[in-house]
Amino acid sequence: MARSLLDNSETRLQFAGHETFPLRYGWLKKAYDAVDQEERCNNLGGAAFNDDASIAMFGVGRNMVISIRHWAIATDVLISEDRPGERATRITTGGLGRLLFGEGVDPYLEHPGSLWLLHWMLAGKPGRATVWHWAFNEFHEPTFDRELMRRRLQRRCEELSESGRLGRGRNISDITIRRDVECLIRTYFAAASGARRAPEDSMESPLAELGLIQKAGVGELYRFRRGPKASLPDEVFLFALADFWNTYFPGRRSFSVDFLTFERGSPGQVFLLDEEAVAERLVRLDALTDGALRWDESSGMRQLYAHQLDRIDPWAMLRSMYDHDLRAFAA
Repeated sequence: MARSLLDNSETRLQFAGHETFPLRYGWLKKAYDAVDQEERCNNLGGAAFNDDASIAMFGVGRNMVISIRHWAIATDVLISEDRPGERATRITTGGLGRLLFGEGVDPYLEHPGSLWLLHWMLAGKPGRATVWHWAFNEFHEPTFDRELMRRRLQRRCEELSESGRLGRGRNISDITIRRDVECLIRTYFAAASGARRAPEDSMESPLAELGLIQKAGVGELYRFRRGPKASLPDEVFLFALADFWNTYFPGRRSFSVDFLTFERGSPGQVFLLDEEAVAERLVRLDALTDGALRWDESSGMRQLYAHQLDRIDPWAMLRSMYDHDLRAFAA
């Protein structure tokens, strides 16, 4: 059985935090701009989310301000860190935030690669969006409804509690589990335009565009859409692969197609790619990395080898992707 990052990761597992609101268009840029302005003024990052002025600044209620902060940190648009000697948590701009909004390569999330990057940040590793990681890496039901997902998640949380992974004596409440399940589905599934929804739910999550969760027949049954993802750029797949490789297997020199398809936390699992879709992308990485990664199937085992993994700069690859696509769009 594949290892579980929920069991083995040293990352603190976190539930809730979204205040029941899925990620929405415009939120991440607002969050980044607020903290970036604080940094320019040499102020303690994160104050923008804590005072009464934040409601007027973001134009939403207090609970939504908390949700904006949560999603920005969960997607690496912002970074939250506790520092010795400081009472307040310091919030700074994160790597993905600086790329999308600081450098301005895609401030309005118009490039499909940006949405895939946000999804990777949420589901690639356990952490602030623990349930998102669990759903895409450990929940493998062919079809499901909210209740089935809730029961499976509750069972997993009980296992984590018994092992001490959640902290001494800590349990995740049933209401928290229900809210996480509901928010996850609303993050990736856009209700039909004619469906009855509350006014505050009228704005869909940008990640619904990825089509990762779909209806499965009538009623409230859903399924994860596994298979090729035409809108997923090879550069984003490479970024995720390098992140997975360097984080969990820094000394490893090769991976099989099977491993990169089914291992928890791998690009194949997080992006819901099937084995052939992963293989097709691995073949193209040789040219994309100028031979730093090499594909070989001569022995009958389809493998990706690290020839010069340290030569790959995933962030530079992303910048090149945006620059190329923006110039092509302008032309």
